[in-house]
Amino acid sequence: MRQLPHQIVIENVLQTKMRGKIAYQSAFPSSIAMHSTYVKPYNDPTGKGYQRPVDPKRVDEFALYLSKGDNALFTPILLNASGMWEFTAYDSSRPMFGRLLCKSKASVLDGQHRLGGIKRYTQETHSEINVPFMVFHYLDDDEEIEFFDTINTKAKGLGTSLSKYLKREHDELSWMSTELLIFNDSPFYHIGSITGKRSKGRHITLQNLHRMLKYFFKDTETTNLSKHEKVDLVLEFFNIMRQEYPHEWMNYKEYKLTHIVCLDALAMAASKALSNCKKENSTQIDHQKFIKSVTRLKRIDWSTDGPFKYLKGISSSKTLASEFFDIMNLEKES
Repeated sequence: MRQLPHQIVIENVLQTKMRGKIAYQSAFPSSIAMHSTYVKPYNDPTGKGYQRPVDPKRVDEFALYLSKGDNALFTPILLNASGMWEFTAYDSSRPMFGRLLCKSKASVLDGQHRLGGIKRYTQETHSEINVPFMVFHYLDDDEEIEFFDTINTKAKGLGTSLSKYLKREHDELSWMSTELLIFNDSPFYHIGSITGKRSKGRHITLQNLHRMLKYFFKDTETTNLSKHEKVDLVLEFFNIMRQEYPHEWMNYKEYKLTHIVCLDALAMAASKALSNCKKENSTQIDHQKFIKSVTRLKRIDWSTDGPFKYLKGISSSKTLASEFFDIMNLEKES
């Protein structure tokens, strides 16, 4: 047990229970957080350690996050006091509210990278911040390890698609991706998932569309276009594809048209086509020329057993994109 040189007192603590285990919730200054906690490394001589080595990159990222100021909110760290933090109520009328008397350091169950980032941030800025915590009164070594394993293997992080959705008001590509999924007349409306959870018939995620849009506008100067105009261009392109191949568009199992490798390839080809469809001496796009080039993408065999059967990954998308662009750039209808 890591003894403290002197007892630490933490005020304004709420006592609670979780699944029969007594726990305490409050916050303490970052300086006390550093002095009253410790980490049990996976190679601890006792054989009861479990924490992975600290990832400096994650520590640096959290320190940078804290530099955002009042908007840098974060979740409480989880601790185990091993019975060495004693709770005393202020008075009998409020038996669940009081102070903690800390005789030894508490082990960190979850939050070592947050604490590392807090330490770096406060040292570099010579500041003090409040650190929220929840501490279990007592977990034995095996319970502690089991709890650590549970929160690190069973908990599911926020998916990239949902993360992009939550940023839609501040990130243009996230907003556009969302529009492609929620607009009733969008070709992706019935086959896409905002949360990233794929299901039968919904195999395209918002994250997939976010990346596809990067390819779609990569080769084209579009600073003069609003995000609404950009979405209209994407809808224009893929609605033509859906109209040309209605059966293939809705049949993911038998056709590769809406497989990510092909959608990315189409977006790359569209980007080059847009660049070629600029009006002379202007940044404006010649929509009629663009639509005409898109409609040249006819009579392609999209079947899963056809010529695209073994296509996978970004390298295949790039190769396919060149073939699509050659077709779109023909002077005459093929």
